Amino acid sequence: MPTIAVDKADLFKALGREFTTEEFDELCFEFGIELDEDTTNDERPIVDGVQEPPQLKIEIPANRYDMLCFEGIAMNLNVFLERMTLPNFRLVPPPGGELQILNVKEDTMRIRPLVSGAVLRNITFTKKSYEQFIALQDKLHANLARQRTLVSIGTHDLDTIKGPFSYEALPPEQIEFVPLNQTKKMNGKELMEFYEKDRHLGRYLHIIRDSPVYPVIYDANRTVLSLPPIINGDHSKITLNTKNVFIEITALDKTKVEIVNHILCAMFSQYCAEPYTVEPIKINSPHNHETREAPDLTPREMEAEVAYINECTGLELSPQEQAKLLTRMGYHVVPSKSDPKKLLDISVPVTRADVLHQADIMEDVAVAYGFNNLPRFYPNKSAAVGAPLPINKLADIVRMEAAMAGWSEVMPLILCSHDENFAWLNRVDDGKTAVRLQNPKSAEYQIVRTSLLPGILKTIRENKHRPVPMKVFEASDVAFKDLSLERKSRNERHFAAAWYGKTSGFEVVHGLLDRVMQMLRSAFITREDGLKNEKLEGYWIEEIDDPTFFQGHAAAIMLSLEGKKEQIGSFGILHPTVLKNYDLPFPVSALEINLEVFL
Repeated sequence: MPTIAVDKADLFKALGREFTTEEFDELCFEFGIELDEDTTNDERPIVDGVQEPPQLKIEIPANRYDMLCFEGIAMNLNVFLERMTLPNFRLVPPPGGELQILNVKEDTMRIRPLVSGAVLRNITFTKKSYEQFIALQDKLHANLARQRTLVSIGTHDLDTIKGPFSYEALPPEQIEFVPLNQTKKMNGKELMEFYEKDRHLGRYLHIIRDSPVYPVIYDANRTVLSLPPIINGDHSKITLNTKNVFIEITALDKTKVEIVNHILCAMFSQYCAEPYTVEPIKINSPHNHETREAPDLTPREMEAEVAYINECTGLELSPQEQAKLLTRMGYHVVPSKSDPKKLLDISVPVTRADVLHQADIMEDVAVAYGFNNLPRFYPNKSAAVGAPLPINKLADIVRMEAAMAGWSEVMPLILCSHDENFAWLNRVDDGKTAVRLQNPKSAEYQIVRTSLLPGILKTIRENKHRPVPMKVFEASDVAFKDLSLERKSRNERHFAAAWYGKTSGFEVVHGLLDRVMQMLRSAFITREDGLKNEKLEGYWIEEIDDPTFFQGHAAAIMLSLEGKKEQIGSFGILHPTVLKNYDLPFPVSALEINLEVFL
């Protein structure tokens, strides 16, 4: 989860009182965030001859993008403490009445097709708020924007540029401008070479470097504002003296581009001459037959069931009481006009992109009420008591028995190559058994194994320099195609073991089988008895001709259980060609059974 460092004195001033570390830690816990560190008593660095002031390092949930900066933390805590209600974020037209226009060219569909933006008019920056503005962009780039691959932000001094603006995609050689904080003009190709070893920007170059066209934003005078997602132009850079900020955001994700726009505007519109006001821009995309204004700051309307909230929290709150609690979390809530006793009409502010379902509303009711204040009760309707799956419990029992018998457990990967699973075991793929990966990264991981033997034999191969005999086992899943299921595949829990040494070890593997079956309360019976008496339950072995095993030295494990007779596995001495395929010089006896039949 992101950790945000804020100035301790500034935050306490914004909250209207001083807190001890313990008091603020408790406040964070109540709100659902965590105080990670208070640096008051730590040795703090000295910058420009001044010691860094004490900081509070606060850990916030990864989906609370509205708390990635000082402004968001202070705003949300003040609302929670009922010192204020969440501001009404509003769109206001520019002084002249005409919106700034951003025209989108069709070629942008080839590289980065989406764009949004806004204007923050008559803003006043201090050194701290300016740094926080830049820091929020960096946090959004790293978090929601996935290192600029999905969204990238550009901010510009509107007074240094002139609209209408144009969002285009051009060959890199045709794009020339002076990058931010540089003095030399470069084209797109030269810029890539210049920043290739840059510690900060070098990691973003791959996003567009190999594309035949690069995205670029121009103003009316063909001045380059930015080359997203890499760098802005130096001409329009914002400073402490900037009064009007033009925000442009390019993206690959339609939802994320608007979330980023909403967060930037909501957090820093408080520094405008008319707080919490934002000037929209007009975006023209003729190739999409679309003209729209951005951002849209209209709250999302949702409904939540009063009974659902009470049932999940164990409370018996009235609609009015739930509405009051939700107000502390930044919502505007009233009992529904259609059914005021059963439903709540909720306006979700643009800052709360994390609210997707009434379950999120319920969680905020619980936070506002206080998790420590919730009644303790046995969840008879809304939840189940945790317990291991029967197959997991059974596998643990088998695993424990094998370990106590002196065998060592191994845990290979569930993926393997096609040859390891079939050809190397002298088996033929019928095309209807194995789950195959569509785009495997390596030839070693092509399919999901249908047997535990490949992993066990590879483990022995990698450890064949160790003393023999080697006795290893595994109890884990294999997978098979199953078109009758929704996911078109099914897992099956198997148990397998292998004995590797200078003699065959057949009797040792047979002994382990007998011990495991005894522990599973399956008696050994003769083949004749099992076939004659349908009510007789137990297991027997019978010779089979399996190419995986040496001819005449392999047996099928047959089980009679609840009137049903079936083969549950096999064991024997592996064929010499199998040993050769896995580069094993000594004999191996192996066993594999299906544990699912015992449930």
